[in-house]
Amino acid sequence: MDAALAGDQHAYQRLVDKYQRALYYHILKLVRNRDVVDDLVQEAFMKAFDCLASYNRQYAFSTWIYRIATNHSIDHLRKKKLSTLSIDEPVQGKDGEMQLELPDESMHTDMDIIRKQRRNMVRDAVESLPEKYRLVVRMRHMEEKSYEEIAEELELPLGTVKAHIFRARELLNKHLKEKLAAY
Repeated sequence: MDAALAGDQHAYQRLVDKYQRALYYHILKLVRNRDVVDDLVQEAFMKAFDCLASYNRQYAFSTWIYRIATNHSIDHLRKKKLSTLSIDEPVQGKDGEMQLELPDESMHTDMDIIRKQRRNMVRDAVESLPEKYRLVVRMRHMEEKSYEEIAEELELPLGTVKAHIFRARELLNKHLKEKLAAY
């Protein structure tokens, strides 16, 4: 420090070499933008060296340089603060003033409830089917088996499986229409 205060350029370089890496990571934690950290570190050293005469030897140099780097980083963040837009005030456009309208995002939360209700209605409709129809519907639409696989597994003719599925779909359609009419 004495050599730096006396104007020794090598002493400045030794201070930079000693604290540059630590200041880099300290500032990076504050600004979270690697693109500006090197500049902020360099600017912090420049501020420190410009004010070296005001350095109080009662405190460690590291404490002093960290304080300068922190304050400089905070100043940078304040200057770079994002511009905000009031949703209550009119916006000036090329065609005059306009009122800002934001989309209602709450509708999307209802979609989950509607899907759940639909699934429950379909499940209830399937459960209301006679056993022989319920079984083929589950195998075809829930287990995604082919008509041939269902016929083989149930040991039924292929035509019977197709007829059961056709009849089950008719019953499901009727049941769901009745449920919707009740709402």
